[in-house]
Parts: sequence; C-alpha cells; structure tokens
Amino acid sequence: MGRGKLRIYLGAAPGVGKTYAMLSEAHRRIERGTDIAVGFVEHHNRPRTEVMLHGLEEVPRREITYRESVFTEMDVDALLARRPAVALVDELAHTNVPGSRNTKRWQDVEELLRAGIDVVSTVNIQHLESLGDVVESITGVRQRETVPDEVVRRADQIELVDMSPQALRRRMAHGNIYKSDKVDAALSNYFRPGNLTALRELALLWTADRVDEYLRQYRTEHSVSTIWQARERIVVGLTGGPEGRTLIRRASRMAAKGSGSEILAVYIARSDGLTSASPKELAVQRTLVEDLGGTFHHVIGDDVPASLLEFARGVNATQIVLGSSRRKTWQYVFGPGVGQTVARDSGPDLDVHIVTHEEAAKGRGLPVARGARLGRPRIVAGWITGVVAPALLTLLLTSLENGPGLANEVLLFLFLTVVAALLGGLLPALASAAFGSLLLNYYFTPPTHSITVQDPKNFVAIVIFFAVAVSVASVVDVAARRTHQAARLRAESEILSFLAGSVLRGDTSLDALLERVRETFAMESVALLERAGEADPWTCASSVVTSTGKPLLRPEDADVDMPVGDNMALALSGRVLPAEDRRVLAAFAAQAAVVLDRQRLVGEAQRAEQLAEGNRIRTALLAAVSHDLRTPLAAIKAAVSSLRSDDVAWSQEDEAELLAGIEDGADRLDHLVGNLLDMSRLQTGTVTPLIREIDLDEVVPMALGGVPEDSVTLDIPETLPMVAVDPGLLERSVANIVENAVKYSPDGTLVLVAASALGERVELRVADSGPGVPDSAKDRIFEPFQRYGDAPRGAGVGLGLAVARGFAEAMGGTLSAEDTPGGGMTMVLTLRAAPGRPPVRPDLPARATS
Repeated sequence: MGRGKLRIYLGAAPGVGKTYAMLSEAHRRIERGTDIAVGFVEHHNRPRTEVMLHGLEEVPRREITYRESVFTEMDVDALLARRPAVALVDELAHTNVPGSRNTKRWQDVEELLRAGIDVVSTVNIQHLESLGDVVESITGVRQRETVPDEVVRRADQIELVDMSPQALRRRMAHGNIYKSDKVDAALSNYFRPGNLTALRELALLWTADRVDEYLRQYRTEHSVSTIWQARERIVVGLTGGPEGRTLIRRASRMAAKGSGSEILAVYIARSDGLTSASPKELAVQRTLVEDLGGTFHHVIGDDVPASLLEFARGVNATQIVLGSSRRKTWQYVFGPGVGQTVARDSGPDLDVHIVTHEEAAKGRGLPVARGARLGRPRIVAGWITGVVAPALLTLLLTSLENGPGLANEVLLFLFLTVVAALLGGLLPALASAAFGSLLLNYYFTPPTHSITVQDPKNFVAIVIFFAVAVSVASVVDVAARRTHQAARLRAESEILSFLAGSVLRGDTSLDALLERVRETFAMESVALLERAGEADPWTCASSVVTSTGKPLLRPEDADVDMPVGDNMALALSGRVLPAEDRRVLAAFAAQAAVVLDRQRLVGEAQRAEQLAEGNRIRTALLAAVSHDLRTPLAAIKAAVSSLRSDDVAWSQEDEAELLAGIEDGADRLDHLVGNLLDMSRLQTGTVTPLIREIDLDEVVPMALGGVPEDSVTLDIPETLPMVAVDPGLLERSVANIVENAVKYSPDGTLVLVAASALGERVELRVADSGPGVPDSAKDRIFEPFQRYGDAPRGAGVGLGLAVARGFAEAMGGTLSAEDTPGGGMTMVLTLRAAPGRPPVRPDLPARATS
C-alpha cells in the first residue's frame, strides 16, 4: 500500500477562502467520480462556506469530554474504517482536545497518509513554526497553534489562496468572516492593512521558496544544465584574499536592486588537502555574507573555473561576480586566469561581472600550501625547453658552415638545461642534460656522427656539462621543496593559531569546529565518537555531514580516524589523508575533545548553579515557613481558642474583633502562600502568559482591592493605547507593587498610580513618599526573599517585587525602581502598547483562527 498524497491550501490570513477552495476542489473531484469524505471541516458559521458542505459525505465526529464540557474532534478511527480515496481535513495546525488520539491534527493527517488515503487540508502562514516570532512582531499576537514547516514542505501540492488586503477587509466589513459585533475590533487590530500586507508578503515568499525547491528537483531529475532566469541569484567567487569583502558588498548592492535576489558566496578549494586561503580571512568573509543575508559555500574542485561554473549552474544562478585578477602582467604568460576563463565559458545565459579592487595586479600574496610545487604550465614549459629546444638548437647549429666552436656549443646547451631546470624542475633538467650530452657527442665532438669521443678534453667538457646541469636542476628542485614546505607550514600555523585562539576564547562550538575540520581537509563527513569503555559501543557526540556524505557510527567505517585517548576518536570520511596532514588532524582532534569537555563542564556548572539557587530558595522558604507563616497561624489559633473557650463570656464587640483578626490572618496567609506559589512557577518556568489587548483602566482598579480605598490616587488617561498583556499576570504584578508602596508610605500620604504612553510602550508609575532605597540596593530588592531595611518579620517573606518583576518580564515588559522627587521610591512598569487606539474593546478572541 503506497503513501497517500497531501495537498495544502495556504493562506495569508483567516477569511481568504482556503476552506471554500478546498470544498470547491472536492465538488470537482466528486464530479469526476472520486470517493471523497469530510473528516473535519469548520465553516465558522460562514453561510457560503456552509453551503459548500451540502452534497459531501461527513464522517461523524468524535465527542470528547474535557473539564465538564463536551468537544468534537475528527474521528481518525472512523475515517480509517471508511477508507475514502480523499479525505478533507481543515485547519492542519489545530491542537486536539486532551484525550484525543493525537496531540495535533497534523499527526492525525500523517496517520491517514500512511494508510494510503489522500488528504486535502488548509493552513495559514502564521501557523508555521519558523515564522512564529516574525508574525508576533507584525501582529502582536503569539500563535499558540503551530505546525512544523517540514510537514507542510513535504506536501505533494501547495496552492496559495491569495487575496489583496483591501478585498479581505471588504469581506470582513460585509460580515463574511466574523459576526458583526467583532468586525470593528478585528479591522482595527489584527486585520489592519499593514498586518495583512506583511502576512501576504510572507505567504508569497514562502510559497516562492517552495516553488524554487520544485524547480531544482525538476532540473536535477531531467539533467537541465542551462540557466532558467526565474529568479536573480548572484554567485560571488572568493579566493580568500582581502578583495573578497569588496566583492561581497558589491554583490549585495546588486541584489538590493531586485526584490527576492539571493547572494551565494563560494570558495573553491583544491581536493589535495589544506586550503590555500587564509582561514581567518575566510571566516570574516563568511560572517560578512551571512550578515548581508547571503549564504557561504565551500566547494572542492581542482579546476577552479569549471567548478565555479558548475556550482553556478547547479544553483540556477543568473550572475557571477569576480574580482580583477591579482596577477602581475608577466604572470599572464601562464594562462588567461580564472576571470577570463569563466567569462569565456559562461555562455549567453550567465552574466559575469569583473569588479576592480585595491589588490588588483599586485600579485598573489597568499601561500600555496599544497599542490604542484611549480605548477603544470611551468612543468610543460620545462619539458619543451629540455627536449624540444636542444633538438632545434642542434638543427640550427648543424646548418651553419662555420659553427661557434665546441666550447660555445656546450654553453648554449647548458643554457637550455638551466632554463629547463628553472621552469620544470629536476626531471626536465635531467632529461635535457642527458639529451644535450648525446647531441653534443654525436653532432659536435670529433669524430662526428659517432658516439665515441676522440679527444679526452672533449670528454671532460661533456662530463662537466652534465654535472653542472644536474647540479642546477637539483638546486632548483630543493628551492621548490623548501618553498612548498614553508608555505605549507605557514598555512598550518595560521590554522592552528586561529583554532587555538577561538577555542581558548570559547567562541567555537563543537559543530562549528567539526565543520572547520571538514572544510580544511575537503571531507564529506566528520564525527567525534566516544564510548564509555573498550567493551561498550561507540556513540556520536557530534557530527557534520554533507549532502553526499554518510553518518559515521564507528571509527572502522571512516576513511581516516584519529584516536583521542582510549575511548574517543575523530572520524572522517571522503578520502584518505596523506601522512603529513595527520599532524594538523591530531591538533584538531585534541581541540575537539577540549571543546566537548568544556561544553559538558559549562552544562554541569549551569546545573550546579541551578541547584545552588534552588537550595538558597529552599533555605529561605524554610525560614519563611518557620516564622512568617507561623505568625498569622498563631494569631488565628489564639483567636479561635478564645472563641471556643467556655470560661469567658465574650461580648459581641469582642467576638467581632476576634473574627476580624481571624479574617486578617487568613488574608495574610493567602497573600503569602500566593506569592510563594507564584515564585515557584517563575523558578520552574511554568508561567505561560495568555497575551491579549486590553485597556489599563480595566485591570489597575481591580488590583487595588488589597489596599485601603483612601491610600491611592489613580491617574490613567482614557486616551492611552491598549496594552498587549496577560490581564491576570498584570493584575497580580500591579497589586504587589501597590501593596509594597502603601506598606512603606508614611501614614496620611497617598500613593500615586499614573500611566502615560511613550512611543510603542506604556509606562505605569507607582510613586510613594517612603524612605526610599539607595541606588546600590535597587536591584537587590527584586530578588526573592529580600526585604529592605528593618521591615518587621511579619510584613511578608520578601517575594512581592520579585513576583511582580517576573510576571512583567514574562509578558515582555520591564519593572525598575527610581527615586521619587522629594523623597521615596517610584516603581516603573513598562508594557508593550498594542497596535491602534480603539476606544472600546469588544470580546474578541486573542488568537485569530482560520
């Protein structure tokens, strides 16, 4: 049984017509004879959508009781038993009621697909997990129901249901989306033109990326190598030299001229070991291109122009940006250079831009760490000079009637041998010496045209000629070896110094270090493996794998493995490294072990710090329970014991006073326990604010219930914008702040509670005229179990301000302390202002649903 196909209708906002389009598609398929059943479709009382359900078979929903209420969800078992060819499942990101078969509806859909049932579903762009923060920054609403991007990306078909913001707002105003009592509020908040335009752009760009994936897949499957200029992609060719930054910035300006353009920086490294570029400079350029919104790619290839063009065509690039050659004029005798070769071979569908820079024509300053010591062009020229040139010289000299003489002829042949040594190294020079000796002996040493030498002086001359030629060739070859070794050592020292510095500074993660190993040695996959003992299996602590590589689970599976102690190894796959590279690899392996140990030590330190903090809080909690909670309990017990006593006849006034004392003690206990519970929630990270837009004057008055009526002056203008908060957390925060201010204010003075707008923030200031707090103690008063000065033990456990700040930060706000002019302290609670300034806020759900 094959897997079913998933089709998704994607929308930018509720009401664009996703469900309507899905139902229209269902009717079209029914007309073609397809077996279709409705698993779950929510019409939200929209008449036109509800009409589209007529004529479609609906599988009965499953009823679930949760918290004494009955809810309906899609019945997966009934749908699997029905086994239609196509199932309609609305709202893919929906969270099922507790007690359902799966937590999320997309998991229900996965079951249907595995059973071979095709599914048609809907989802809004704001429900994609990766866009949660972006959507919240645009709309001010955090989406609680999300679906993983990968679930949507795996869909066989994604169809965008698009609608302009103006048309959607008209649909809203006509009552086609929400009921009339919610229309005005929705148009003024979530459905503002700016919000809808931004969400529409997100949907279009996300869909465009998905289309681009389909295009790459099609081009790969059909081996399409020509450029299809559907989108501007600019490839920047980097050499690792300082001019790379100029090229990246130039490409960024080019990309900014066209919407949706991409920048792809690529460095081509040879496949024979260490890179020839400065690792530090490449790291700077990688950071720069990523800061500018591009991507950095490391490609292995011996033929740089061909590899660059292959990469550009592989990503369907439209432009290539290269720098002017750093070669000096005389160096062009060895070839046209990368820029000219790429421009010549790029074809008509790929534009090549050559950008000038300060390093042009100044020569290559980077060391050649590996590869041919003299280069292929020089070796070829050396062989031509050492073999062909002596033959041509012989032909020239034998054509002359009166030759220059044997001494001069020997010098001419020696000159060619020296040139061959300078160009091609040892082997061409040896061949030139041997070939030249034979020519001199056969054509120019009496008796001519014979390999014998009659005069001993001539024999000595030929031997000296051969010895000098071999000596010069050896000197040139040794110089080339020393140059190669120096360049390699320089490259190694740069890598090791940068590696050691980054590790000691602690700014390199284990994954980043392994990626550096992979790029340095041109590998396909790298893994750091460890085991508890020699008899235990290997486990992977961390790994990096390219698209063509495979994960490494054992050192035996790798092409290269570097042991780190008895129970750890760095494994690499892709090619076998030469012995000279293992020294650098050993340094990488040791540093990887250090980074792993440091990460674990940091984790243990954090856990130890959390345990220490927990112990401190538990100690303070025990102290609070032993005294602060026992004090009101003792008062309550004494009052109850007095009332139950048969020895004293209490008057009504006395009984009322004792009951008032019991009530006051219970209230104090309730306040203390409430703060303890709130602090526990903050410490364990279980505070989940439910953000909604509300007016301050709806919350602040309710927070004043715990203080005397004549102790606070309230000044909250009606023109303030609404705030995006959790009303319950805000009320608790304000109540703690005000109670603290009233507690420390002198008798007969009022606490001022005032609010004002400041840009996109709203400030609530609570000012008292108490003793105040010095600057050195302003931060300490917000710590748990802290009480300033000589506050009486029965005044509380010192959690009020800590809870208030914790709740404020959970809502995205801040709480700080300032001095009150004239004496005292002012608490400043800063909150996020909600978009718009609607005078009335009807009962609209905080989360928009599709």
